[in-house]
Amino acid sequence: GYFGNAVSRPYIEGFQRGKAEDWWPKMVALKILKQYYMATADERVLSVMSNYFRYQLQELPQHPLEHWTDWGKWRGGDNLEMVWWLYNRTGEEFLLELGDLIHAQTHPWTEILSGQDVLARPNTLHCVNLGQGFKEPVVWWQRSKAEEDLQAPLKGMETIRGTLGLPTGLWAGDEMTQWGEPTRGSEFCTAVEMMYSLEGMLRVTGDLRWAEQLERIAFNALPTQATDACDARQYFQQTNQIACTRTVRNFSTEHNGTDLVFSLLGGYPCCTCNWHQGWPKLVQNLWYASRDGGLAALVYAPSRVSAVLDGREVELIEETAYPFEGAVTLRIHFPGKHRKRAMPTADFPLHLRIPAWAHGATVTTREGTQQGAAGETVKVERTWHEGDCVVLHFPMQVAVSRWYGGSAVVERGPLLYALKMDETWTRKAFEGDEAVKYGPWYYEVTSDSPWNYGLRLGDLARPEAFAVEERPLSPGIYPWNAAGAPVTIRTKALVLRDWTSSRGSAGAVNYFSQIASDVAGEADIELIPYGCTTLRI
Repeated sequence: GYFGNAVSRPYIEGFQRGKAEDWWPKMVALKILKQYYMATADERVLSVMSNYFRYQLQELPQHPLEHWTDWGKWRGGDNLEMVWWLYNRTGEEFLLELGDLIHAQTHPWTEILSGQDVLARPNTLHCVNLGQGFKEPVVWWQRSKAEEDLQAPLKGMETIRGTLGLPTGLWAGDEMTQWGEPTRGSEFCTAVEMMYSLEGMLRVTGDLRWAEQLERIAFNALPTQATDACDARQYFQQTNQIACTRTVRNFSTEHNGTDLVFSLLGGYPCCTCNWHQGWPKLVQNLWYASRDGGLAALVYAPSRVSAVLDGREVELIEETAYPFEGAVTLRIHFPGKHRKRAMPTADFPLHLRIPAWAHGATVTTREGTQQGAAGETVKVERTWHEGDCVVLHFPMQVAVSRWYGGSAVVERGPLLYALKMDETWTRKAFEGDEAVKYGPWYYEVTSDSPWNYGLRLGDLARPEAFAVEERPLSPGIYPWNAAGAPVTIRTKALVLRDWTSSRGSAGAVNYFSQIASDVAGEADIELIPYGCTTLRI
């Protein structure tokens, strides 16, 4: 186990058992204990955590967070979050003292995120540390109440948008942070850890901008980095990814060319241990209790939530094909048997987030339809009956955003769209010591499809240049792959003769060009949701 007397456990060489005293692995275990308590209400969790935190308060002055490794100092926000969680359940005063100490020993994330220096230069931070550190100022704000702590992550994202940022809601980071060039790596752990940070920040602040970014990562970066069967994953993904082959690429840290192939342990094993928290914790953070005795739907996905509202058990069923389409239906249900003459009712409010891109959104109930302002919430408060429905309509328009080097990214709703390419998956074997290090096998993914396309500048501002085709989701059809993609955008593109590959990646190109000297004609292309692609531009 992670807690208890280390002397009672035999020594095993490795990061976790060879350095059993290190603070960082225990921070992960604390998150697991919290999840277990939420599922079972097992009171032993509170006792174990309280005893461990008393031990931390005793030991940290002599053995601070970075004493054994520096991971704890970078990721102290994870530790602090669990201290506050326990305090909110037990009220033990010593936890406040411990929280102050942990914050003091953690890297100054408010300063890092608020300043221009660290986030405006490459090779300054470990990419996953940044994802985990993002929440620390907000976690600490619950104690400090300092406005600068609330503002720091917002300032950080504003800086990243113009320096390290990727359109997936993340940043370039193939171990160390990099400029947001679309052929730099983006680590799987960065995606799920930033999602976890955003979920906590949204829960504390209610700031809907964090919900927007959470959906951007979850519905774009997350589904593309693992196989459909979830039996293999990539260590890094590229925004422009033309081949997933075993080749040394232009990454700040490479792992024998295994970074882009789909395998059990390629790159580094951490992502295998970590990525599975992405979807379950997203589901845990779709719905929130509101202070006025109601519920808030802040992130949208097919779901079912049960709660006691107005003294009654109520179930809300969310039916939707979001993020592929903008229609969401919420159905009210009162569980149990009821006499027809005594059907239950309940009075409570629903707070419904209107996405920032959803201009012209509407919310419809039995009483009629009301408009919703983009980027805000709509409050629906009434007496609810069995079978009542709320229907939300979020218009999805094709839009174009600008990123690295003036490059254009096609968007629709919360989804990015990427070039659809044929995919050939080839299974290969690791042998000898590599099989121990990386797992028994891996997939390479290649394509014969041309990819060297650019969009006409004049078309970017013309909605009619993009034809959207939708098809309904079908039971048994997995939507997050090229074959099952429910939405296709057809448009015309220019063939860029001189845009060729380099070291297994899309080579250098002027992403924004006013001179079309290398154009070799025009072609019809198909764009599908980024999360449905493996290979893409």
